[in-house]
Amino acid sequence: MAQYNFEGAIETIAEPQLQFIHKIIVENGFENSKVAFEMVGKPGDNFQANVKRIKVEGEKGTLQMIAKIASTNETARQMSMTPIAFRNEQVLYTEVFPIFEQLQRDAGIPESEHLKYAKCYGAQLDQPHEVILLEDLKISQFEMLDKFKPLSSDCVKHVLKNFAILHSLSYVLKHKNPEKFNALKENLVNSFELMAGNDLMKMYFMGIENDTLSILEDPAHISCFKSKFTDAFNSGAKLSKSDTNCKYNVIQHGDPWTNNFLFKYQDGKVVDSVMVDYQQTKNYTPVTDILGLIFNCTDYETRKQNFYDWIDYYHSELDQSLANFTLKANYIYPRDKLDADLKRYGKLMFGLCVLMASMMSRKSEEAGKLMEGMMNLDNTNDEKLAETAQQMSIQSGDNEVQETYKNKIIGLINSFTEFGLF
Repeated sequence: MAQYNFEGAIETIAEPQLQFIHKIIVENGFENSKVAFEMVGKPGDNFQANVKRIKVEGEKGTLQMIAKIASTNETARQMSMTPIAFRNEQVLYTEVFPIFEQLQRDAGIPESEHLKYAKCYGAQLDQPHEVILLEDLKISQFEMLDKFKPLSSDCVKHVLKNFAILHSLSYVLKHKNPEKFNALKENLVNSFELMAGNDLMKMYFMGIENDTLSILEDPAHISCFKSKFTDAFNSGAKLSKSDTNCKYNVIQHGDPWTNNFLFKYQDGKVVDSVMVDYQQTKNYTPVTDILGLIFNCTDYETRKQNFYDWIDYYHSELDQSLANFTLKANYIYPRDKLDADLKRYGKLMFGLCVLMASMMSRKSEEAGKLMEGMMNLDNTNDEKLAETAQQMSIQSGDNEVQETYKNKIIGLINSFTEFGLF
């Protein structure tokens, strides 16, 4: 791309997307600068977008951004609800976060205690060439951890604090300006609800169920999984309809797994964290953020030791954040309601965590092949569909992958049972 002076990993980026990126670079004062693109993460790390790191070098210095680039493959776009996902994230960064930021400033909260998020340089929503350009948090020493390793309790608490701040700001806005909150929430779409009705996703769910039943050995685990996994999505559909206007709903993160949380370390200890990837954000219950974090990102033993402390910590941090606005958690989102919601949404979260386990158990090279297959899927070609279905199967992985997945599922079954979430 000589006309842009672009180099590196640009072969999968469409011309309209390159044009938009060039426009933003020029607007930031870097015209005629050298621009290098490189992949972010390992294959399979990013499920809904092609993610690149952009390094700009010019006379005025350097600029570094993260580009989230939509797939142009129509079948892949249908599976991941690409237009909705990019629209949701654009709404968060350009509409919701500025309002939340102003609420915190008006309350006199020190900037160091504000909700942290990446700066958004710009977003293009023209289909099928969506792009979002964000601050590269690596410059601020935030790092992504290994998705194959469980998060420590300290890491979990840092994310729970972020959730508490994010959720509290929804409650504050509801209290101060309910009309504004309602307008914002109407701009956010529950894309998973739509995805779950997609025929290709239904095929994927059925494949996961069959895979899991063939891998589990203990009859008790098989019986439990068989009943709970199917119930999960029936339960989720009912909850979505009945709780659409629930007064306890918040604008949530919506996609809590290890790669969506970045951490900063000093002397080997985590000192800060920030959340990324808001493409699944929606107006929904706070507990799916909490349960998703705990069950997607930790192992059985860590959960067993810390689960109730983590729930206590979240509610305490929620109360502390609300106190900045002279509100109390016991009135806004009482602890007994939180406990009831953990059980109410338990079945749904079991199903969602099983789906995430099926992705997180795969080695990077296998996950990469799966994502490539999904991105190039042709739903009019039966042979290609069968090939992709085989790639989606956990049984297509080696013994280590299957053992990792089996242990994750057993851990989920045991934890959900012990915590009374079924």
